[in-house]
Amino acid sequence: MTNAAATFPEVIETEQDLDDVLSRPRPVLIEFMRRLQGPLVILGAGGKMGPTLAWLAHRAAAAAGRALDIFAVSRFSDDATRCWLQERGVQTLSIDLLNRQDVQRLPDAAEVVYLVGRKFGTAENAAQTWVINTLVPAYIAERYRHSRLVVLSTGNVYPFVSVSTGGSVETDALTPVGEYANAVVARERVLEFFAHLASTPLTILRLNYAVELRYGVLVDIARRVHAGDSVNLTTGYLNCIWQGDANDMVLRSLGLASFPPQILNLTGPAVLSVRGLALRFGELLGRTVRFEGTESETALLNNPARACAMLGAPATPLDRVLRWTAHWVRSGGRCLDKPTHFEVRDGRY
Repeated sequence: MTNAAATFPEVIETEQDLDDVLSRPRPVLIEFMRRLQGPLVILGAGGKMGPTLAWLAHRAAAAAGRALDIFAVSRFSDDATRCWLQERGVQTLSIDLLNRQDVQRLPDAAEVVYLVGRKFGTAENAAQTWVINTLVPAYIAERYRHSRLVVLSTGNVYPFVSVSTGGSVETDALTPVGEYANAVVARERVLEFFAHLASTPLTILRLNYAVELRYGVLVDIARRVHAGDSVNLTTGYLNCIWQGDANDMVLRSLGLASFPPQILNLTGPAVLSVRGLALRFGELLGRTVRFEGTESETALLNNPARACAMLGAPATPLDRVLRWTAHWVRSGGRCLDKPTHFEVRDGRY
């Protein structure tokens, strides 16, 4: 899956431009949307990835000439997100997925994308994290037992591994650190259990880390470099993937759903050095980079070779993303102010 350099803008100036880039369908996705049966339900569509993923699905279906019903489902605590989706032609439903009666009101669907989960705040309220990450998937697995499902998981389900390994693979043991990561392991197991009962076709995607210009590990590093703050090297290596590529691959992985479940790592193929990223941002931002700490021998890393073999490698070049990020930070582009805490090593979020 390749794209000519001309398809990528040199810079991204506005949030409108950013959302357009994140949700611009590529030919391979447009062709895939021609084969979807529909309707398509996207659960957890009010989160960081959901809005642009839903709009991407809508745009790809339109480009494919499909009158596909697409429902974006969330509590929509931020009504602006719901309005944003509706203005772009995406149908929205305000549903509390912890309420079983609400879950039964969900529309029938041939395909379901599941983005629901809780991470931050676990240290203060672990019980809520466990409930959202285990009960909700059980309700959804019952409701959509005859649908094709794609479920977003996380690379946090793996333990820290030596950088020399190139990252965890899908068959590695799930022995993570911390309550959040263990609750996500439980989510995967709950879904596998219900898939077994009904032979539900399922893809589980272990994501590490989706980035765009308003949040993500690259923004975290770039903002520190731009502000003259030191960059912590304790967790010295990471994986990431441009969110537009992740959106594309999440949707196309509906075509890989199977029973037993298909499990794939979803990230960029490179193991990235935090030191190297910070120095590159120093060049792009005209800043001297300061560091603190030294690189540990282990990091939370995923090897996405299987996903890349099935779906193609992520299409957006890393250096283009770095240039976009540096320009966005330098020009004062909006930030969600939600640090990823990628450097955390004790599993507390």
